[in-house]
Amino acid sequence: MKTPYQNIYNLLKLNRLIVLAVVVCAFTASTFSVWIAFTTHKNALNHAFAINTDGSVIPLKLVTQKENFMVEALAHLELFHTYFYNIDASNYERHLQKALWLGDSSVDNVYRQKKADGVYNRLLQYSLVQKVKSIDSRITESNGNHRFTTTTIFEINRGSITDSYELVSTGSLILVDRNFPNNPHGLLITDYFENTLKKISNENRKK
Repeated sequence: MKTPYQNIYNLLKLNRLIVLAVVVCAFTASTFSVWIAFTTHKNALNHAFAINTDGSVIPLKLVTQKENFMVEALAHLELFHTYFYNIDASNYERHLQKALWLGDSSVDNVYRQKKADGVYNRLLQYSLVQKVKSIDSRITESNGNHRFTTTTIFEINRGSITDSYELVSTGSLILVDRNFPNNPHGLLITDYFENTLKKISNENRKK
């Protein structure tokens, strides 16, 4: 004979099955949501920055730093040497300020030494124009350390006279956080040193 207690038991059993099904579905949905969020986040990180053909960084796509290190390192060195040596009376303060973001205290020491030697005062006094003509960098890696040697050719225009110079500088590169727009490549120049500076003739440059 069927009693009310049997109906209650069946009802409770059904409710338990429904609750169990809901819990399983909720757990599955939560797991799927976490997986989707993780995948989306990972894809977003891998597509945060892009490297243009000229080495400049566009905040669209980020490929692994290791794969693009050489491209970014060369672009970073070119950017620094352009800012630091491509100067005239109207832009030298702005350019030097940008250059100092790309290096550590060793760069600042070179800047202060040049300032103490009156380099920038002469730039203002005689309205000199110092223009970079070419930048050639070589990077070597040893035990995770990246050393560079850069040869910069620049001209100093003194009105009717233009002199050409070859500067060889060395230093190291370390990884730091990207800082747009001050340090877009996420690299920092350390141990910076101007090794040699010599005057060259136009004939030598053409060769």
